[in-house]
Amino acid sequence: MNVLVALPVLIPLIGAGLALTLAGNPRLQRLVTVIALVSVLAIAVMLLVLANDGPVSFDIGGWAAPVGIALVADRLSALLLVISVAVTLGVLLYSLAQGNADGDEGAPVAIYHPTYLILSAGVSNAFLTGDLFNLYVGFEMLLVSSFVLITLGGSRERVRAGTVYIVVSVLSSLLFLASIGLVYAATGTVNLAQLSQRMGEIDPGTQLVLQLMLIVAFGIKAAVFPLHAWLPDSYPTAPAPVTAVFAGLLTKVGVYGIIRIQTLIFPDGRIDTLLMVVALVTMVVAILGAVAQQDIKRLLSFTLVSHIGYMVWGVAMSSQAGLSAAIFYVVHHITVQTALFLVAGLIERRGGTTSLSKLGSLARIAPLLAVMYFVPAMNLGGIPPFSGFLGKIGLIESGVQSGTGLDWALIAASLVTSLLTLYAVTKAFNQAFWQEPPKPLNGTTIPRSMMGPTAALVALSVSFTVVAGPLYAYTDRAARDLRAQTPYVHAVLPDGVRGAGQSSDVTEEARQRGETDEVTDVEDTQGEVP
Repeated sequence: MNVLVALPVLIPLIGAGLALTLAGNPRLQRLVTVIALVSVLAIAVMLLVLANDGPVSFDIGGWAAPVGIALVADRLSALLLVISVAVTLGVLLYSLAQGNADGDEGAPVAIYHPTYLILSAGVSNAFLTGDLFNLYVGFEMLLVSSFVLITLGGSRERVRAGTVYIVVSVLSSLLFLASIGLVYAATGTVNLAQLSQRMGEIDPGTQLVLQLMLIVAFGIKAAVFPLHAWLPDSYPTAPAPVTAVFAGLLTKVGVYGIIRIQTLIFPDGRIDTLLMVVALVTMVVAILGAVAQQDIKRLLSFTLVSHIGYMVWGVAMSSQAGLSAAIFYVVHHITVQTALFLVAGLIERRGGTTSLSKLGSLARIAPLLAVMYFVPAMNLGGIPPFSGFLGKIGLIESGVQSGTGLDWALIAASLVTSLLTLYAVTKAFNQAFWQEPPKPLNGTTIPRSMMGPTAALVALSVSFTVVAGPLYAYTDRAARDLRAQTPYVHAVLPDGVRGAGQSSDVTEEARQRGETDEVTDVEDTQGEVP
């Protein structure tokens, strides 16, 4: 069954090649893409169930780790894989409906489907890889495919935004590649499990340099302050489906990278204070930018950046409760942000624009659209009982348990950010749906086929409120596994490969955490829902 771990990467790549050969037959292209993503979603669900019993590892090409490249599905990566593929499939169905509604003029070009599948493969590879260099490969797959998607249509605005995006992404990739080279020079490996064993052997100053370089590289991908300026200018110019999938997934790959290295390679918490400061400033500065916007897509882009701060805060607390809340918030934010950007695409279609100063009266002419915006907007703002509220409560409770001055400052910043988020999305709702437009709207009727996928993603975001208990139980166990390290390491390196001279106190600490978590896991087995 371990071969299943490779399929979420392999199937989209095969599908991309097949879709490219079918460029002259758009109908078959669509069919291949849908079948590929449906298959990956089914496999991802299977991996989620399997990973609940422990991480599942697969060695590519039969070369055992750490020599070869390992793909690993633990609770964290399996959960994010399921959510990411579900969102990717929903956005694909939206784009297909948009293409059918617009005819040949608005239909995706022949390269869209192969590129979209490569994007999906890159996201899956990033979540599943157990190798630092293969994580870089996943990022490059995302970079190439996202540049193609962001410039679809070839307008001057899109090419300009794509150029900014590609320049920033290439700089991030170069920094990441340099970091990988230095990590290999210092430790002799890029395997994540083996790095968790060997990193403690090298000089603490060298460790800090490597950690900071990796954090900056991932921070650019995640768009944390002050590395976020590229995002609000790049995302709003792309087509609605592209913007939606970018908003939901690309920044979360950066957050995933931060979670993985902070828990597996650098678990000592040396830069937690720095990360907390970054999280605080990211929340506050970006949400102030959102409040000032008069375009829905730019407003949502700034809220996207702002709420990355919540996730970084959870990681920086270095506690099981904080990490669990951060994972929960990542899952919540992927679905909510994607749904909101799809709704923004529908607003643009019905109203002819996303400028709040030109919109109005949409509640009267499209009441269902008003509901589809209002529900995820309130979820993003953290109104009870939605999952956004539950995720923030989890982070605040963890901050109270830590009780440091910086934690209390972050609690205050999170509350202010939540209130300002609510103000920003409510202002947009009032202007777009209730005020009278200065001129008659020049949009077109929204097809039901486009409403369906959007409504499905809105419903998925709401469902996290219904299953919040089991979902939080799952993220708690994922956080325990991450902090213990031993389940992941033993899955990748069953023979216990270690670096010579490894610090015994690091090994003993990991072993004790693993034993403690195993006992707790047994106590909490009753009622567990994988």
